[in-house]
Amino acid sequence: MIKKKVQNYLRKQMLAYIFVYKELIIMEARRDVFQAIADPTRRAIIGMIAEAPVNVNTIAEQFDMSRQAISLHLKILTECDLLTVQQLGRERLYEAKLEKLSEVYDWVQQYQQLWSSRLNKLKIFLEQEQLPTKTVNHPK
Repeated sequence: MIKKKVQNYLRKQMLAYIFVYKELIIMEARRDVFQAIADPTRRAIIGMIAEAPVNVNTIAEQFDMSRQAISLHLKILTECDLLTVQQLGRERLYEAKLEKLSEVYDWVQQYQQLWSSRLNKLKIFLEQEQLPTKTVNHPK
């Protein structure tokens, strides 16, 4: 009886582990440039690093969060191919690698063209439908 309970417990634990492991793999596989820029902290980090390579401590000083939280953001940015890490002795410098942002530009560009076209059509419609202005005679 106890052996059966232990086996069931271990089976449940193993299934839970497999599920969590698969979810983590899926989450990492989904990381892309859109996920990277979805967070305002990561956008601020990109802006900071775009100016010059910096280390974790320099970045962490600019934010009201732990160094570990900043390290997680840097890990995501690195996995999304927006940063590179250069080891200089004991120091790790993060450098911007912004070529991947062209994916965002290309995606936004299609909608910019769509909305420009729609707004131009609206402008033409409004110009054609413009009512003549009435003049009001004021008594003297």
